[in-house]
Amino acid sequence: MPATPDEQLTYILKGLAEVIREQDLKDRLLLRAKEGKPLRVKAGFDPTAPDLHLGHTVLLRKMKHFQDMGHRVIFLIGDSTAMIGDPTGRNATRPPLTREEIEANTETYKAQVFKILDPDKTEVRFNSEWFGKMGYQDMVRLCSKYTVARLLERDDFAKRYAGGIAISMHELLYPLAQGYDSVALECDVEMGGTDQKFNLLVGRELQRDFGHLPQIVATTPLLEGLDGEKKMSKSLGNYIGITEAPEVMFRKIMQISDSLMFRYYELLTDTTMSEISALQERIARGELHPMNAKIELGKLVVADFHSPAEAAHAADQFNRVVRQKETPPDIKVVPLPDGVLTEHGVQLDKLLARVGLADSVTDAGRKRKAGAVEINGHRASELIYSIAELSELLIQVGKNWRRVTLA
Repeated sequence: MPATPDEQLTYILKGLAEVIREQDLKDRLLLRAKEGKPLRVKAGFDPTAPDLHLGHTVLLRKMKHFQDMGHRVIFLIGDSTAMIGDPTGRNATRPPLTREEIEANTETYKAQVFKILDPDKTEVRFNSEWFGKMGYQDMVRLCSKYTVARLLERDDFAKRYAGGIAISMHELLYPLAQGYDSVALECDVEMGGTDQKFNLLVGRELQRDFGHLPQIVATTPLLEGLDGEKKMSKSLGNYIGITEAPEVMFRKIMQISDSLMFRYYELLTDTTMSEISALQERIARGELHPMNAKIELGKLVVADFHSPAEAAHAADQFNRVVRQKETPPDIKVVPLPDGVLTEHGVQLDKLLARVGLADSVTDAGRKRKAGAVEINGHRASELIYSIAELSELLIQVGKNWRRVTLA
């Protein structure tokens, strides 16, 4: 039996940061149900950073929740707006991408997002479909719909203007272009991160100007990384990549704090809020150990991007190797490579790269900062690792091991 509009609303609201307006969403659900039509739910992605981590999937999962309720999701590739470059959160003009970069990144994106979204219920569109047909007069008419004063209300523009930092004219077009996407697609709902709120509201206003029902704006929160403080980011090394090996993903999830675990349950799984509350109550009563709840979280997340069997194997390996302190019997033994020793110890990033535990020194640095490196049973996060009075280093990075002899 299909969910009622009230039941849909409860399910959809889980994990959202803000809805503008909630009553509008309820009314739109009722209207489309009466018409026998699904909602048209859009989220736009500029194909600029095609390697996704779990922070990116918070929005994708909410799109999936709309799909679960029978609605039509539009995954919009901003191939035209990527030529501008979204200035959100930036202190300088972002260089535009080339057409070749856009096409390559788009294919990578599509391969990754369908790990979450149902491809049969997803409409993939490119905004070059309409912007490629617009002429100079069309763009001037679009610009007439909004004032410079309103655009400068956007926080990052306001800060740059006040600080005397240049704002190029093409950057001012970005919110208008994103807003016009909603007009062209006749969206009922547009989704984005909390940092996209201004742009989403521009779309709502433009739809009114074009005689459409204004879209409902739904924003998702920014996910904290493994440190529990800053938002998940590859540059900060506190991320979990969705293409990482199952054992690596699982092990990283086991590193998060018990309090952060429930936020991950809320934002990264389909577990309902009542089920999450029940988990918290069982832990508080001593009926469930937090580690066991975290293991179930890890299995749910890994299964989404790999398979239930691989998730179960990753959990089993974690239990054997980490919780029971076992080590694999066939660890490769290598001597300490040349060029990694300093007067204070070994330069860890170079060591990991040279013994085959990282693709490069840069990759090794990311793994170390993400907390994925253990030496002799202890996490190693500092660049220089002291080897005083040691005869060997037993190194683990994810599911890979090396025994480095120092004699």
